[in-house]
Amino acid sequence: MARQLSFDLPAKTALGRDDFFVAPSNAMAVALLDPAFHWPSGKLVLTGPAGSGKTHLAHVWASQSGAQILQARDLDDSQVPTLAQGPVVIEDAPAVAGNTEAQNTLFHLHNLVLSNGHALMLTGRAAPNLWQLTLPDLQSRVQAATHAELQAPDDALLAVVLAKLFNDRQVTPKADVIPYLVAHMDRSFAAAALIVEQLDNLSLSEGRTLSRPLAVRLMSQDRPDALPEQTPDVAAASD
Repeated sequence: MARQLSFDLPAKTALGRDDFFVAPSNAMAVALLDPAFHWPSGKLVLTGPAGSGKTHLAHVWASQSGAQILQARDLDDSQVPTLAQGPVVIEDAPAVAGNTEAQNTLFHLHNLVLSNGHALMLTGRAAPNLWQLTLPDLQSRVQAATHAELQAPDDALLAVVLAKLFNDRQVTPKADVIPYLVAHMDRSFAAAALIVEQLDNLSLSEGRTLSRPLAVRLMSQDRPDALPEQTPDVAAASD
């Protein structure tokens, strides 16, 4: 079969509240984002594996609270006074570990946001006590925050995540594709993201329908480097 031309179009990730599927693995985190709930410490640490929905929930909370969202690695001390005028989300906070200047900046932001009466959300993959922050005052304050963990998905959630990932790419697999993938794939959000990307690319390159035989062929291949170091933080969707 002649190979078809394919175009690497970026997937558009849906990040609205209605796009997030609530399951036992994420129910506590979702409950803590209810506008009626006030975090006892004024701050929340949201953790979970790659692709578990941290970015999605951060955007949901930001849309409700008016919070600004910033990657920890992009935080600059000159931004702190302006950022601290409202609620803030700092994503991938553990990225500042080992960087004394960056940790001091995050510590300054933490203190100023809370002293101004606003809320602060920090996200990361590991539990707060494993962030290895070398600034003791920052580490202790992170560990004192309310903590919500997004856990690995069960079958129902994994199926919904796969459906969302396909939908983000504007493709519709045959009805038996997702059940097959759930039964044979690694139990992680990161694996789901990679499999959907590879299956979509394979379908496009060969000009074939996104079917179970195509999924079987992909899953039977030896993929030694199956999971990339950086995996998009995909969210669990209800569509």
